[in-house]
Amino acid sequence: MRLLLMSDTHVPLRAKRLPDPLLAELPHADVVFHAGDWVDTATLDLLESRSRRLIGVYGNNDGPELRARLPEVAYAELGGLRFGVVHETGTAQGREGRCAARFPDLDVLVFGHSHIPWDTTAPTGLRLLNPGSPTDRRRQPHCTFMTATVADGALTDVTTHRLPRP
Repeated sequence: MRLLLMSDTHVPLRAKRLPDPLLAELPHADVVFHAGDWVDTATLDLLESRSRRLIGVYGNNDGPELRARLPEVAYAELGGLRFGVVHETGTAQGREGRCAARFPDLDVLVFGHSHIPWDTTAPTGLRLLNPGSPTDRRRQPHCTFMTATVADGALTDVTTHRLPRP
């Protein structure tokens, strides 16, 4: 099962549209994750129409229309792994411990907010993934998104994709 992970798209505030390399991954993904800060409903509509399955949450920059359509936290079991998605996890220091305590029944937590790609594992085994942002690199050298594979009850091939600068 192929996964596509993104967050913090901020369309149309940070970009007019999602980048073409990201859109090109949609047909290859069995499940698309978006960890919040969509900003516009058009991006949600686009991903819903082009994704086989979309799992998304709202972020701190998402208004009432998005909050009416998306949860604050989403959960899914995929290929024997328990996934969660949330926008904010707090500061980087102590993140693994906080998230492991808050989500003790998960195998993988996808999160956003910082725009900083993140891939760590808590002592409990919880894998934490932040795909960064495909449209707003902030202080990072590149805009990013992630892909991964779920096979035989394991998460493999986790890849952070760097996007060319506009």
